[in-house]
Parts: sequence; C-alpha cells; structure tokens
Amino acid sequence: MKPLQDWDDAFSNMAHIPGSSNLPEDWAADAARYRAQNSAVEQDVPYGDDPRARFDIVWPDGVPRGLAVFIHGGFWMQLDKSYWTHFAQGAVARGWAVCLPSYPLAPDARIGQMTRQIGAAIDQAAARVAGPIHLSGHSAGGHLATRMICDDSPLGAATLARIAKTLSISGLHDLRPLLHTKMNTTLHLDEAEAVLESAALHRPATANPLVCWVGANERPEFIRQSQVLAMIWSGLDIPAVCHLAQGQNHFTVIDGLKDPDSPIIKAWLDEPAHG
Repeated sequence: MKPLQDWDDAFSNMAHIPGSSNLPEDWAADAARYRAQNSAVEQDVPYGDDPRARFDIVWPDGVPRGLAVFIHGGFWMQLDKSYWTHFAQGAVARGWAVCLPSYPLAPDARIGQMTRQIGAAIDQAAARVAGPIHLSGHSAGGHLATRMICDDSPLGAATLARIAKTLSISGLHDLRPLLHTKMNTTLHLDEAEAVLESAALHRPATANPLVCWVGANERPEFIRQSQVLAMIWSGLDIPAVCHLAQGQNHFTVIDGLKDPDSPIIKAWLDEPAHG
C-alpha cells in the first residue's frame, strides 16, 4: 500500500530551514573552541569495546549537583559527541556534571543496539557522579533518552532509581513511520524493531517528570512525535507535558542549552515546563 504522505519530507528538517546545512560545521567549531578554553572537559572516557563507545564529561566548579546527560541526534546515522560540547554550558553553570556520549551509528549498528549502548554509557557515568540524574537528548537523541525510562530500560536498577527527570527535545518516539523513508535503507528497521524501539508504545519505568520540548516552527511530524508521547504517558498517570517553543525550529530549539537561565534549562533541571 502506498503511504498517504511523503514521509521523507515529513522528517526532512534541513530542506525547510535555509542555511541549516552549515550548522554541523558551525557546531563543531564552537564545540572545539569551548573544549580548548575549558580544562574541565574530560574526553574519551570508554564505556565499551566499540570505537565510538566513548563519552566526555564537562565538570562544574565544586561538587556536582548531579549528572545531566545530553544525547546527540543525527537520525542515528551521523555526528558524535564532539559537535555538542558547548551545549553543556548552561547545565555546567548551574553546577551539574554533563555527560555527552557518542554511540555506534547505522548502518554498523541497529537502533536497538544504540539503546543498549547508551544505557551502558549512562551506567558508567553514573558510577562517576553522585546525585540525581537528568536525561536529555535532541531528535534521535531524544528517542534514546526516553528509551532509558521505558519498561524495558537497559539501565541498571541503581541507575534507573536515580533518574529524576527526562527532557526529550524534538524527540522521535514512534519509529513506525520511518519504515516508509529512504533513510531506512541505512537504518534497516523492520516492523518488530520499530515497535520495540518506540517509547510511545511502552509503559514508563518511572513516575518521574517527562518534558517533550519541540519548536513550534518544526515539521508537523516532529510536533506530533512530541505530543503523542506526552499524551500517552500522561494517560498512564505520569507527569508528562509537551511544550511548544514559540518561534523555534528543529535546530534553534537547542540554543537555550547554553544559557543557565533559559526556559529549556529550567525545564531540564528544575520544574517541568507547561504549555
């Protein structure tokens, strides 16, 4: 049966945001400058045998208030932790240690393997930083963050018990539409894995707050993806909300992570956003 809509276009962000093709290069340069100027960045901590199984930790001054984890996006196919270091600034300024993991990418890894790898990364980082754990991720990283708090979480019980809040930024929580996209020639999703890896089709493993944060100017499918998880999990008696960030697109929506006083930082590290 032919799909009712163009799913490739539904997930295409750069095609609808002028100048966005230059953003990865800009992120990489800004992140490199931040690392060069900040001696508190601990790089390439191994958490597994895969060459990409490494994370960085950006340490705050003094004893950390807890562990904040930011998982990068790139449709499970692109990028790594080195593009995002400067986005730790807001959380670090508020006293949090920020973990930025890389993970194996498609086509070398299936999405289910990435979920398990991120679980291993967070377990390892949690052993190094005491206190509450606040998860976050952008786009495909939002998917991986929410998979950590599903009923089949790969996290160890002690780590899972420390998860206090999850912020999924423009996350993907229903992977079944990806079966209709050209990118699936690289992802190799089948129906069973798409269902298993969809947080919206799971029960939550914790009763802690979930914030699905998405730009109001994003592609409609990304807004739907955020709304559907918040709606389903709030129906399971979880404090889950979806926040539409006015005037923001898929890429500008993360800029506030650099500002310790921004609404998105407060949603991640303090009270949930409303709206």
